[in-house]
Amino acid sequence: MSLIVTGSIGIDTVITPTGRADDILGGSCTYFAAAASFFTPVRVVGAVGEDFPDEHVKLMDKFGVDLSGLERRAGSKTFRWTGEYHENMNDRDTLDVQQNVLAEPLPKVPDNFRDSKFVFLANTHPAGQMELLEQFPDAELVVADTMDLWINTALEELKALMKRIDGLVLNDSEAKLLTGESNMVVASGKIVEMGPRFVVIKKGEHGCLLNHTDGIGVLHAYPAANVVDPTGAGDSFAGGMMGYLASDDVKDHLDLAAIKRALAYGTIVASFNIESFSLKRLTEISRHDIDQRLEEYADCVRFD
Repeated sequence: MSLIVTGSIGIDTVITPTGRADDILGGSCTYFAAAASFFTPVRVVGAVGEDFPDEHVKLMDKFGVDLSGLERRAGSKTFRWTGEYHENMNDRDTLDVQQNVLAEPLPKVPDNFRDSKFVFLANTHPAGQMELLEQFPDAELVVADTMDLWINTALEELKALMKRIDGLVLNDSEAKLLTGESNMVVASGKIVEMGPRFVVIKKGEHGCLLNHTDGIGVLHAYPAANVVDPTGAGDSFAGGMMGYLASDDVKDHLDLAAIKRALAYGTIVASFNIESFSLKRLTEISRHDIDQRLEEYADCVRFD
């Protein structure tokens, strides 16, 4: 099935208690596409500047993603982010952000991408997400990501978007900001009432909460002992989730049980991603490794 992702592709500098990595490949679109590629073919729509290194393109090529929607703009510079994580690896400080090409008009969606059936609108202004969504008339499953910035500055656009999508992904602090509720079960229910068929609330090391019109699901995070760099964990989680839902393994892509299993796959891919900087660890594993760790994870949470 055709899965498309739109979002940021960037150059990161990351500092963690385990070390430092300069000018590495980053961006929400990047992590998502790599994670999803283990399950289904992935199409990418994004823009970078003329400073984007060729080795980063080669790294994305390793995952077999369709980069014909990657636009390299002459005279523009690539989005850059520098961040430093605290000792607990949960909290971080953004030291520098250069929007660069992300502040420019959205990239064009290639005509041959418009038949995409599965669409993930990675984190950007909800008006831009809506504009992109309009270009996929045959979409069967549309999921969006969002953040506190848009909840604070573009709430009406976000509410309009939620009436057009099937699923929303956000973290617990964003869910509280959006609904005013500190109880995530209550908050997730209110979000579903805003329009999407389901909402996934990410809770970091505490896993995630799923609220679906047919029921609720709760998954714990994989018990990771080797955390090198948490950057992209949420994006790779979403990529694993959407990749599985778009795969031939799933018949009903909005089925509650299918989404629960998709969240488990997302959890496992994210657990690999955090074991190295950038996409390095994901280049070292296969779908077999993911399935094997999924079985270990199932043993951890099974109680009957």
